[in-house]
Amino acid sequence: MNTQRVVGLLALLLVSGAQAADEERIERGRYLLHAGGCITCHTVDNAEPEDFLAGGRALETPFGTFYSPNITPDPDTGIGHWSDAEFITAFRYGRAPDGKRYYPAFPYSAYTGIKDADLLDLKAYLFSLEPVDRPTPKHELSWFAFRIGMIFWNWLNFEPGVFQPDPEQSAQWNRGAYLVRHLGHCGECHTPRTWTGGLDTSNHLAGNREGPGGDRVPNITPDRNTGIGRWSESDIEFFLDIGMLPDGDFTGGSMGPVISDSTSHLTTEDRRAIAAYLRSLEPLPSVLD
Repeated sequence: MNTQRVVGLLALLLVSGAQAADEERIERGRYLLHAGGCITCHTVDNAEPEDFLAGGRALETPFGTFYSPNITPDPDTGIGHWSDAEFITAFRYGRAPDGKRYYPAFPYSAYTGIKDADLLDLKAYLFSLEPVDRPTPKHELSWFAFRIGMIFWNWLNFEPGVFQPDPEQSAQWNRGAYLVRHLGHCGECHTPRTWTGGLDTSNHLAGNREGPGGDRVPNITPDRNTGIGRWSESDIEFFLDIGMLPDGDFTGGSMGPVISDSTSHLTTEDRRAIAAYLRSLEPLPSVLD
């Protein structure tokens, strides 16, 4: 075999290996997209396939109506011009590429804990999609919800930092904590908020009277009377898979899309990790009572 042919074969192997690595990253990113609940917020109801992740979904809050942005790789109306560093900064610190502070309708206070490698895999998947030219509608906010106020909001309610595993807990518990606290950002809906719009950490996951669209969101701490304390880990895993409650009924409201777009796409092991973590928490009475 001559030298030129050897070099050609080596080059082909390197290219094939790089392509396989890229495909693996994209597939991991697809999984993280589901784990992070991105589809539910960034795709409008009854959207056409070509509008996947093109934004425009309305989120009604006590501070006004926010509209989710286009996160396809369109360079003008999406995130196609974002660098890796800018993508990480958005999730870690709640800052846009132009330096503006995001409103916490983008749950960066939870996403801050996502590992850099996971964020870059997510970006790889998003950038593998077809770009969609779809401008984001302007937020319709109350007069007091000015962006400069995010400096004060962050000072009160936000501490950036990557998730650090607890060495005293199992690998399963730590995986569940990572999914619940950060990727799944469960507290954003299941925890009540203070007058500033920050999470009331003293009632973490104890329910919320004003969830998405004004829905009441239940207590998911292991309180036996008002939470999920009577649920087994299998009950929780099965619920996250198909949305069925232990009594045979099925969930509805804002949780329906979370099941269909997010938790049903997780592995059984990840759903069990979520269950193990939730059942380990301090039982709290529901704030709905």
